[in-house]
Amino acid sequence: MEPNEILALSMREFDRLRVISDVLEGKLLQREAAVQLRLSRRQVIRICQRVRLRGRVGIAHGLRSKPGNHQLAAGLLERAVKLVATRYRDFGPSFANEKLRDDHGLSLSTPTLRQGMIEAGIWRSRRYKPFHRAWRQRKACLGEMVQVDGSDHDWFEGRGPRCVLMAFIDDATSRVVLARFVEAEDTLTLMRLTWEYLRCYGRPQSFYVDKDSIYKVNRQAALDEEVRDEQPVTQFSRAMAELGITVICANSPQAKGRVERLFKTLQDRLVKDLRLAGVSSAEAANRFLAAGYLERHNARFQEEPANSTDAHRKLLSQHRLEQILCLRTERTLLNDFTLQYQKRFFQVLEHQPVRVSPRDKIEVETRLDGSSWLRFKETYLN
Repeated sequence: MEPNEILALSMREFDRLRVISDVLEGKLLQREAAVQLRLSRRQVIRICQRVRLRGRVGIAHGLRSKPGNHQLAAGLLERAVKLVATRYRDFGPSFANEKLRDDHGLSLSTPTLRQGMIEAGIWRSRRYKPFHRAWRQRKACLGEMVQVDGSDHDWFEGRGPRCVLMAFIDDATSRVVLARFVEAEDTLTLMRLTWEYLRCYGRPQSFYVDKDSIYKVNRQAALDEEVRDEQPVTQFSRAMAELGITVICANSPQAKGRVERLFKTLQDRLVKDLRLAGVSSAEAANRFLAAGYLERHNARFQEEPANSTDAHRKLLSQHRLEQILCLRTERTLLNDFTLQYQKRFFQVLEHQPVRVSPRDKIEVETRLDGSSWLRFKETYLN
């Protein structure tokens, strides 16, 4: 220590110096000092050696007044903040840090980048008001519950037409098992995507959906339905019942928080990734999802299920998807053995596999390929 050098010690270091001085003067044993300082005996030995060699300055930490071992390289934070300001200005700190690491090879912690962005005026810290909601346990197995929903959003930020992202997310794992950009969230589109899901994974135990008219009939039962003690169901719910899949309608958006949080994440991250990739159409966006985006998303956000058992069930031979995933409408057969449906007349031929008479209720089945079929008593008519 230089003659004119001033040594600034904290109160804790002064107390430690007093104990170490007692050890060096033989007033205290090293093991007793270790108990008082709450250190190991080896640490006490090392501190004693430093004080014996360097005097009182030895009680201070060796890195005092020296650069930290983990400090950022000179100019790294400035370079990172400049890149964020020019290329990722509307990105959150976590997402921007991922881009800096993956695309630019810059490695720094997210809190450090966040602080730099705040100081540069790029990011504002947010305070969230606390709120209380009842928490629902995740399902234990893959395929036990799949949440389904669509998000109508300006996914291409004006570069292309507005569209809907339909997503199927497993409740047990938060894995996005299927996602497609479509023109609209309607029954036929939902059935096409469900067909694809069933072919890939099998039949889940249940679908968790909202109370949109695709999933739930939002009216009271008609008089004839009340007489038959029936509740009206949608085409999708009817099809799922035939497949043995339960359709559960959530009472609030928060109840199906898994898929709602997914869309919140994608409306932030996916929109920006589509911008960086120059994607401006639904077809190109679907190719972008299939080219690895969903795998990267799941690798980051997927959870391990509590039980490794796959709860999906196989499609059985009686599950003819082309006959189940379709639109069915009832029509009355007229005296001339015709019926009218969507401004078209259908002529029922004379020879049929079952007996057909005027005034019979015939089901008109419109399949996903656009073809129309007539069915009576579970039998298709000529």
